[in-house]
Amino acid sequence: MAKTIPKMILDLASERSDKVALRRKKEGTYRDITWKDLESQVRLFGRAMMRVGIEKGDRVAIMSPNAPEWVYCDLGAMAAGGLSVPVYHTEGLDTILHILKDSGSRLLFIHSALIAKDILARRDELPQLKKIVLLYDDEATMGVQTLADFLTGGDEVPFEELERRLVQTGAEEIATIVYTSGTTGAPKGVCLTHRNILSNLEACADTFPIGPGDECLSFLPLSHVFERVDGYYFMLRNGVVISYAESIDTVTVNLQEVRPTVMISVPRLYEKMYARVMERVLSGPYLRKQIFFAALRAGRAHVRIENEGREPSAPLRAVVKLARKAVFSKLTERLGGRMRFFISGGAPLAGDIDLFFRAAGIPVYEGYGLTETAGGIAVNSPEASRAGTVGRIFPNTEARIAEDGEILLRGDGVFETYWERPDDTRNAFTDGWFMTGDTGKLDKDGFLSITDRKKDIIVTAGGKNIAPQPIENRFKSDKFIANTVVFGDKRPFLVALIVPNLENVEKFARSKRLDFLNHCDLVNLPQVLRLIRERVDHLQKDLPSFQRIKRFTLLSQDLASSQVTPTLKVKRKVVEGDFREVLEAMYHHQDHGIHDAAFCIVDSGTEEENKT
Repeated sequence: MAKTIPKMILDLASERSDKVALRRKKEGTYRDITWKDLESQVRLFGRAMMRVGIEKGDRVAIMSPNAPEWVYCDLGAMAAGGLSVPVYHTEGLDTILHILKDSGSRLLFIHSALIAKDILARRDELPQLKKIVLLYDDEATMGVQTLADFLTGGDEVPFEELERRLVQTGAEEIATIVYTSGTTGAPKGVCLTHRNILSNLEACADTFPIGPGDECLSFLPLSHVFERVDGYYFMLRNGVVISYAESIDTVTVNLQEVRPTVMISVPRLYEKMYARVMERVLSGPYLRKQIFFAALRAGRAHVRIENEGREPSAPLRAVVKLARKAVFSKLTERLGGRMRFFISGGAPLAGDIDLFFRAAGIPVYEGYGLTETAGGIAVNSPEASRAGTVGRIFPNTEARIAEDGEILLRGDGVFETYWERPDDTRNAFTDGWFMTGDTGKLDKDGFLSITDRKKDIIVTAGGKNIAPQPIENRFKSDKFIANTVVFGDKRPFLVALIVPNLENVEKFARSKRLDFLNHCDLVNLPQVLRLIRERVDHLQKDLPSFQRIKRFTLLSQDLASSQVTPTLKVKRKVVEGDFREVLEAMYHHQDHGIHDAAFCIVDSGTEEENKT
């Protein structure tokens, strides 16, 4: 077995040669990239980096949307003995500069001439950065080199020198520095070794029946460890063809074109799919609606019985088989018609949505992992799946639950150090166990359940400990609610910021012949506030009083990009700071009566008005 990632890929390339490795859309059509092409490009990129002075251990930053060039840069850097440093292409300038400076990157591959210009304007803050290469533009600008110019002369480096670098790199050496999303401060660089990543690939291969004949659609940012390890390295290792979506906005179109058999994503995609299906059903004819919900009830019953380890009855199996063919087939068609299953990670998947896809016969296998664990360390699978959990722990990882509920991990996939942060590294471990910061439970069969982020646990003024994510997930299945963020730490009761599903709320308002000019008017309508209050009360009616949202404020727009991570996890501290006055207003009256409100945001992100 190869001891490094580039050696693994290049060895496979020599075996697979003319088979398809990657696909990209060009001039309206998906074009094949063979393994032979992939190998050639990786070697060319690696030799070009050596020609411009990249030495063993040097850092090479990559800032680009998903594309074959991302792969060539990544594997080429590691083949040359360097450490790849991914940077989200949606990051703000200050974060970009922090990552480049903190990592000491010598070379930057970038997708945007405009962002490159902004970086150059502050070049004095980056003394170690020697070269910027523009990936997707043929015209050089001052201080930036085109990719074509950069690659010219790569062949001058002897083939044998790149091979020597490949052989010299060991499994225990750092392969990449992946920066955390920075939800609790400046991003930290997580040093992942080749062994960390390769051990997780082996665990994934033992878990999922994925291989030649499968195809996936890649759209999550490759800068995120989930997509990079599971949607890129793992797929290539197992001979799966990777097709790149044009953008996150074209995923629904690209699904029809690519017709993937497997796909990984964060829960937000499944939430949107579920919301679209439910909206079509609820707005359809009465008879079709009754048939759909009867099929859904049967499918859910089937899943629950299987979840308990029992065999569904023959009549129920027959009904569900018919329902999946006659009722849920339209969903399958919209996904390209070949989808076998999804894999979900990055954030908790709402139970209702998990149950819906399982009932429809397209299971979403939820897993769990962190940047510090080189991707997933637990996942549900076709062989062992339990709804409401993130699956069983991989064999290469040990897990235990601390007295306060925190999940502790150790194993081959767990990182050893943060980049040049010895104090942070020391504080991340206890007696050799990595402290994940997440709380959870292990059941008697070894299935792991995630309760919440430890730092997100709300302790009310009455001393009640509340995990906000399970409460927030309750609302994601409602057709009128798009997003919810719950607060209440050191407060007498819970409050929430709620982003309505504006499209469906607009339809409701028009059906009631209510007048509104814009979304600010819409969320301030008393009838809309009353509608959302009714939905909230219904969805939380079985919760104890201290876990119920007593007051909420409707927002006229979704959370801003600065308030969520690139994989759409909420940055709670940022949101709390941005909406401090709004949250305070909900606690202004100390009684527990209902004082729901709406808060309008203009496009610039500034406050416009706050009405009760």
